[in-house]
Amino acid sequence: MLHQNKNRPAILVIAASDSAGMAGIAQDVRTLSALGMHACTAITATTAQNNYKVIAINPVDEENLSSQLEAVKELDIEWVKVGLLANMAQVKLVAKFIQENNLKLILDPVLKSSSGFEFFPQKDLAAYVDTLLPVATLITPNREEAAELAYLGVNSPEEVELAADSLMLLGARNVLITGGDVSGNLCQDYFASDEKCFWLTSEKQMSRNTRGTGCAMSSTIAACLAMDYSLFDAVVIGKMAVNQGIADSYKVGEHKGPIHISHFPNKGHHLPVLSGTADVSVNKERFPGCLLVAGEQKNLGLYPVVDSADWIERLLPLGVSTIQLRVKDLRGAALENEIKRAVEVARFHDCRLFINDYWQLAVKYGAYGVHLGQEDLDTANLDEILQAGLRLGVSSHCHYEVARAIQYKPSYIACGPVYHTNTKKMPWTPHGVEGLSYWVNALDYPVVAIGGINGERLAEVIATGVNSVAMITAITESQQPDDVTKSYLSLLAETQPV
Repeated sequence: MLHQNKNRPAILVIAASDSAGMAGIAQDVRTLSALGMHACTAITATTAQNNYKVIAINPVDEENLSSQLEAVKELDIEWVKVGLLANMAQVKLVAKFIQENNLKLILDPVLKSSSGFEFFPQKDLAAYVDTLLPVATLITPNREEAAELAYLGVNSPEEVELAADSLMLLGARNVLITGGDVSGNLCQDYFASDEKCFWLTSEKQMSRNTRGTGCAMSSTIAACLAMDYSLFDAVVIGKMAVNQGIADSYKVGEHKGPIHISHFPNKGHHLPVLSGTADVSVNKERFPGCLLVAGEQKNLGLYPVVDSADWIERLLPLGVSTIQLRVKDLRGAALENEIKRAVEVARFHDCRLFINDYWQLAVKYGAYGVHLGQEDLDTANLDEILQAGLRLGVSSHCHYEVARAIQYKPSYIACGPVYHTNTKKMPWTPHGVEGLSYWVNALDYPVVAIGGINGERLAEVIATGVNSVAMITAITESQQPDDVTKSYLSLLAETQPV
């Protein structure tokens, strides 16, 4: 997950220095370096500050800032993170630099200190908005900054959403309003764009060492975008990194200190919950587990995905204990009869049968579980599935989708594609075994590997410690499906821990 290339991408940070070394340029450089980036800098001001007050802000003049920007142009920069700008001359200069060099901007609008010191003149805020928002890929204000920029209150989730909409009307393409500056037990951030809007929720950590969170968030997002993550993934990873950074934060002597991001975030409990609303009180009950068979602990293991009850009748006597029925070409009574028959066969063999998509029929005939893709989570009645006692498996392909999946507390999470697959068109880059290992180690859920897995690749997939391996064409298109199924079952039994 971390950028391993010795030729590190360069990210330009345009921001102020913090004499206490906790926020600003110091935090940006530390964060970007930890994530495998090279940080080059253009300093807009030197600030004299500590945990208690800002003593002074000393802006650099226009010629000084211009010469710094000119000097770093040769470093093949694509992404720029901008923090504190001290006046409109700097705002205009930075906007011109971004446009003339066709750069991509993450804007963290630092307007005031937490103690109320005004970093940017209030009278020029409208000009700041008009000049910078249209040239930014993403802006990342906290709630107080969003209120300043949008001239709106942001005291409730509804007002946060309205402020984000207003900022988009004012020219922003994508908005992330962070919520770490709000009291309460939850820290909730809100993302808005023309394509997606969602909330990211984490339990607030009771740490005094939270200096530099906004800087670290925006720098992490810039780093992820430089690593070719989608913007949605980058925002989720940014939140995850800040959570991990707060957990690893430190004091400076006896004084409160900064958050500390030392590596790409890899702890699943730091992953935020992604939801369509700020209300995360729904779906609190976890779906039943799926690792008990006849009272014995048993991994999901080999997980064939088949398109008919005939395949289920054929494979279960071989020892398959988990299977998925994915029917694509039947409708009406024919579909219902196929699912009913599949459930009866699976029940006879004490097999964990998951029905893909058709959750109503799975509930009606008492299937073991339902498997849903991300698009199906919007339309399925998850409460009804839960109350019926069925298990839930969810497909995921990226950080955004995993954060969305854990909202529902499923029975397992399927991660893929591990390798390129022709089973269906997918816009995601294959994880490979390294990416699969990342999710196996990060998630507190049984992980099912899926996508492009065949007999030659099975051993290295199993070696990741994954709970289950889903296989489709490697079985159903084999000339000897019974023999290959037996060999896969044998390999899993030999190498996979129970």
